Amino acid sequence: MADGRRMKGVDGSGEGAGQGEERDEEERDELELALSLGRRGWQPPPSPPPLPAPALRWTMVFPAWDPNEAGSSRAAERVWDSPPVPHLRFGDMWRGGSADGDAGGAVDAEEHNDDGEDEGSEEGERDLHNKRPRVRGFGDESPQHSENELEFGLSLFSNDGGNEIPRETNNQCVGDIENLGIRNAEDTEIRMDLSDDLLHLIFSFLCQKDLCKAGAACKQWQTSSVHEDFWKCLKFENTRISLQNFVNICRRYQNVTSLNLSGVMEAEALVMNAITFLRHLKTLTMGKGQLGDFFFQALSECPLLNTLTVSDASLGSGIQEVTVNHDGLCELQIVKCRALRISIRCSQLQILSLRRTGMAHVSLNCPQLLELDFQSCHKLSDTAIRQAATACPLLASLDMSSCSCVTDETLREIATACHSLSVLDASNCPNISFESVKLPMLIDLRLSSCEGITSASMGAIYFSRILEALQLDNCSLLTSVSLDLPHLRNISLVHLRKFADLNLRSPVLSYIKVSRCSALRSVTITSNALQKLVLQKQESLSSLFLQCHNLTDVDLSDCESLTNEICKVFSDGGGCPILTSLILGNCESLSAVELNNSSLINLSLAGCRSMTFLKLACPKLQIVNLDGCDHLERASFCPVGLESLNLGICPKLSVLHIEAPNMSILELKGCGVLSQASINCPRLTSLDASFCRQLMDDSLSRTAETCPLIEHLILSSCLSIDISGLSSLQCLHKLTFLDLSYTFLINLKPVFDSCPQLKVLKLSACKYLSDSSLDPLYRERALPMLVELDLSYSSIGQTAIEELLACCTNLVNVNLNGCINLHELVCGSEYHWSIDMPVDVCLSDSAPEKTKEINGRPEYLLEVLNCTGCPNIKKVVIPSMANYLNLSKINLNLSTNLKEVDLKCSNLYSLNLSNCSGLEILKLDCPRLANLQLLACTLLQEEELESALSLCCALEILNVHSCPKINALDFGRLQAVCPTLKRIQSSLIT
Repeated sequence: MADGRRMKGVDGSGEGAGQGEERDEEERDELELALSLGRRGWQPPPSPPPLPAPALRWTMVFPAWDPNEAGSSRAAERVWDSPPVPHLRFGDMWRGGSADGDAGGAVDAEEHNDDGEDEGSEEGERDLHNKRPRVRGFGDESPQHSENELEFGLSLFSNDGGNEIPRETNNQCVGDIENLGIRNAEDTEIRMDLSDDLLHLIFSFLCQKDLCKAGAACKQWQTSSVHEDFWKCLKFENTRISLQNFVNICRRYQNVTSLNLSGVMEAEALVMNAITFLRHLKTLTMGKGQLGDFFFQALSECPLLNTLTVSDASLGSGIQEVTVNHDGLCELQIVKCRALRISIRCSQLQILSLRRTGMAHVSLNCPQLLELDFQSCHKLSDTAIRQAATACPLLASLDMSSCSCVTDETLREIATACHSLSVLDASNCPNISFESVKLPMLIDLRLSSCEGITSASMGAIYFSRILEALQLDNCSLLTSVSLDLPHLRNISLVHLRKFADLNLRSPVLSYIKVSRCSALRSVTITSNALQKLVLQKQESLSSLFLQCHNLTDVDLSDCESLTNEICKVFSDGGGCPILTSLILGNCESLSAVELNNSSLINLSLAGCRSMTFLKLACPKLQIVNLDGCDHLERASFCPVGLESLNLGICPKLSVLHIEAPNMSILELKGCGVLSQASINCPRLTSLDASFCRQLMDDSLSRTAETCPLIEHLILSSCLSIDISGLSSLQCLHKLTFLDLSYTFLINLKPVFDSCPQLKVLKLSACKYLSDSSLDPLYRERALPMLVELDLSYSSIGQTAIEELLACCTNLVNVNLNGCINLHELVCGSEYHWSIDMPVDVCLSDSAPEKTKEINGRPEYLLEVLNCTGCPNIKKVVIPSMANYLNLSKINLNLSTNLKEVDLKCSNLYSLNLSNCSGLEILKLDCPRLANLQLLACTLLQEEELESALSLCCALEILNVHSCPKINALDFGRLQAVCPTLKRIQSSLIT
């Protein structure tokens, strides 16, 4: 054989005499195909015999070989040492392809080869050797076929039920690789050696296309993939398959029970030609195309057929009646088809659907029919529907929705003929009023969009005593529904424009859908099964009566007309004994809400802007939402199970009573007119009463007595609190945080005497405090646990500040922002220790140990010092002997008169001198300083800065933006002085 090796069974239009590189690629494709099918070698091919029968699609010929190389290592090297070959992809298993991109079936290839042989044996053989198609890899696109086209891969295998690929399918061109002396060929394969049982289980999850992919991997997988168990259900939906392939498959797998040919071209011809092999067929699905009367007659050849589905097809020739006659058929679906007349005579048929089928007449002879679907059969007349339905005495389910011609007369005759009718869908039937129709066995009734349904129709519905489901959506004339049905479980009432009154009584009622009923005014429901009731956006609803012993969730959001009487419905004794969630959001007509409910857990009153009074006696209440309750004036929570409560969003609240044994957090921030507060929360740990300007001392005293576990107390801007109120803090033995900012306090002695455990004291903007007010802090060692002190914007003088910093060694954070009396800050001078101080003061057990001393001076714990915006400070000096070893941050921003800064702090990390426009002298000995901010220091000279940086060996960030006396050209000198600098911020740097 010449270099132009050939593979048959694919469209043979490709040329094999191209470039040598292309031939090598084609040879590798052939080899990969052979290996993927489990063949392990080849033998010298004889002269090409005639092509096999059309049933066999693929024929493989391997690369030419030299007899002199047989059994030698060179032969093996040619095969196994060749460059890696691309994987055989799925597209070629399911469709053929040619080297030039054309795709065709095996029949085309055979016809081409037959023509070549007719021209003469010599020319035919030469043509056969020189022309061959290229095997297209899986996933390659064909310009002539879609991805769903199918040249079925099963044709690779014989039809005799054997598991091996016969040598005849390869025209005797496939040999055994062991004849070439390659004994370890199996070792070169990628083997997936799984047990047959395990492989069978895995393959059971694959679809037919994936099975064909797997079957091309190796012989074991090929054997498992063709097992009959996987081919009982053939699915060719929207797939192109030739007639011969389909017949071959059906011939091989004659136990097929399910066949899907939906969207397959010429599906009728496929079934007609293979009908003799489908005697075990049970389910058949057809779709699109033309199905004549002969097709339905041929189905009698499938005696076991019980389910037939036909969709989107044309039935018959257009003038003849299409007859379906099959004694074994149990389910027939003819959906969205086109026909003139349909006659169905199936003695065992139980389910029939003619949905959306355009037919003018239908004749039924189905005595066992139980379910009949005429949905959207617009061409069927009222008489035709009546005759068809009344001919089925056992009918239990009837769907004739969107059949606009149906009338009450038809329903009455159906009720007379079909005594077992339990499901009826007559939606979108405008001529139905249902007033005189009696269906005693009805369980499910759907009458949506029936314009004739009125309140008078409820009398006929009441006659259906076992009714369980009722749908009355979009019945525009319906004004009221009053039903007492013992078995009613579900009811749907949506978009009823005139619907005003609802009265339902059913012990098993579990679902109610009421929506977009703008005229609904009154609702009365009695049920033992209803658990959730949603009546959102019923703007006219004003009356609600419930007797629902299992109701747990109620949502009445945006019911604007609800009155205060609704509270009685949801209180104990109101008919909802186990209610846990109640949503009354945006019910703007509620002015006084009073609930006494022992089971309520979640309550939402968000957006109830007219509510001025609230009284909740709900011991299990854990969540309450009062967002938008702007006009609430009096509130009582006695008792409630709340753990936290925020009433700061109620600015008009003046009287408050809370009894909550589990509450730990209470926020009253912003209740500016709150004057009376009775808080009984024994577990309360945090109370924020900021800006409660009218909160009196007696309210604070009662709160301190009943809430002894308070740790955080914020009384900022509580202008009415005085000494008597602060004296009550002695009851708070665990108080650690106290905020008295923006108050008019003069004497802090009650705080010093009552709060020995205090750690944080905020006195910001207390302008009436004098220097003597803080004497107990530094003269008597009051508040020994204090670590943070805020004196921002206070009137404390220079001497008091210096003594605080010198004597209160335990302070960690000190805020002196905006102190106008602070002129200089010189720490560690001899003056600081000249004052008389008690040495051995007896402190509480919780007081810290005696302060450590270094060089006869105490070690300070101060870490953060904030002096932002001190307008009169001129000098800051902290020498090394001051022992501020923990100081890490100093902020002197906006101190415009500051002229001199001299710091020797071994652990200082951040220094902010921004906007200190008067700064002239800067001396720093801070080996750990990393961030230095000098923004807008307009008088600072670059020589002064260079000298200051010489002892800052860890500086990384320097900000000299808007410093005109620092030249950008000298930044190199700064980096030379301080090599650790990583970023310099300056307005002079582009």
